[in-house]
Amino acid sequence: MPESLLQQLVRLLARDIDEPTLSRAQLHLLDWLGCTVYGGKSELAGKLRNYLSRWGTAGDCWNLAVKDSCWQDALAYQGALGSVSEMDDLHRTSTLHPGPVIIPAAITVAEMVQAKPRALLESIVVGYEAMIRIGRALGRDHYALYHSTSTCGSFGAAAAAAHLLQLTPQETVWALANAGSRTGGFWQMRHEAVETKHLHNAAAAHAGVQAALLASEQLRGPASLLEGTQGFFAATSSQAVPLAVIDNATDHWLLYQCSFKPWPACRHTHAAIDAVRALDGLAVADIAALEIGTYADALQFCDRPQPLSPAEARFSLQHCVAVALLYGEPTIAHFEPDYLQREEVAALRSRVKLQVSDVHQAAYPAHFGATVNVSLSNGGKRDITLHDAWGDPEWPLSAEDIIAKARKLFAAAGVADASGADLVEVVLNLCGQDDLSGFFALLRGVGEHSAGV
Repeated sequence: MPESLLQQLVRLLARDIDEPTLSRAQLHLLDWLGCTVYGGKSELAGKLRNYLSRWGTAGDCWNLAVKDSCWQDALAYQGALGSVSEMDDLHRTSTLHPGPVIIPAAITVAEMVQAKPRALLESIVVGYEAMIRIGRALGRDHYALYHSTSTCGSFGAAAAAAHLLQLTPQETVWALANAGSRTGGFWQMRHEAVETKHLHNAAAAHAGVQAALLASEQLRGPASLLEGTQGFFAATSSQAVPLAVIDNATDHWLLYQCSFKPWPACRHTHAAIDAVRALDGLAVADIAALEIGTYADALQFCDRPQPLSPAEARFSLQHCVAVALLYGEPTIAHFEPDYLQREEVAALRSRVKLQVSDVHQAAYPAHFGATVNVSLSNGGKRDITLHDAWGDPEWPLSAEDIIAKARKLFAAAGVADASGADLVEVVLNLCGQDDLSGFFALLRGVGEHSAGV
């Protein structure tokens, strides 16, 4: 019988990983830590800590909620927090966010098996690769209904865990198959003020790790899960291109195609934010009307002229553009209730009109672009078009930018500057460490700040 797609993917994941790629994985790890530690200050985190306090189980795994726990509880907490700030990394053509699922799964298993730092970083690279390759094979009809970070994340978490557990190729296929067979995560939660999105990520991380652990005990899974007549693609995407899972097998690791997010808002808003920030010297008082042209998904997810909460503000093109024009650089504070209710913000939001641009729609999802057209009260006009957002591979954040972002998030979470600096130093030098003991010691200290201890 010919090899299944999962069997071919597992062979592809076994290729060598060079030092620059491990260094890139360190940056993604640092970026996730900043987002997650900051997420520990959220209302969601408080609810999860209450849940763990009442129903949780003790164990030896690091848990940002302060008290060490079983691995399941660690993922219930860490797995839910990486996307709270909406600053998590993403891959465009698969339209998913690898970090919030892959990295907590990898860290948890690395501690369970006392892995070497290099193995942890390799597992992150492998997890991203599996998740992205499967995600990019799905058609756009999948993203219309499914939260693809969740549906594809379980595959990536399983691949990362399998690498750390040193599973055989057959066992790794079983792990990916069983992780993916529980696919779920529907976008309906976007239409109500709920926290379900973040539970999707935690559930995907848990499913992947559990599937890998069970595979190590010889619990089998269907190798043809992806392309089978009743499999993943058949069930979730009529437009899937299955061979995209294994196409371009000699390409560099897909980790390099991921974008880092500088602003605390949905990525669909970022090109518009960057465009209005590029309109130097524009006085808000002179704006009569402002029109944003972008791709349809940006409007589908982020057309909210009157956001009522920080979470809604992060998914409001109108709010993001308004605060960028008024204050220059959107910060975490600009998405808090105080700014939502400010008169000047509300007034400017009301002048922002949205429309689908044929140019940006044709380029999406390979490019997340936007055009800003400003009509001035004196009859003049200003306009600017950006085909990519800051942080995309075409316009990347530097390593210094990513480090500065992490430090800002640590500080916003109440972490002392010295502790944050120590964590940055250790994470960016993991390749040269003999073990992860120092890394986990720092994480436990940071957790005390994040949970308000």
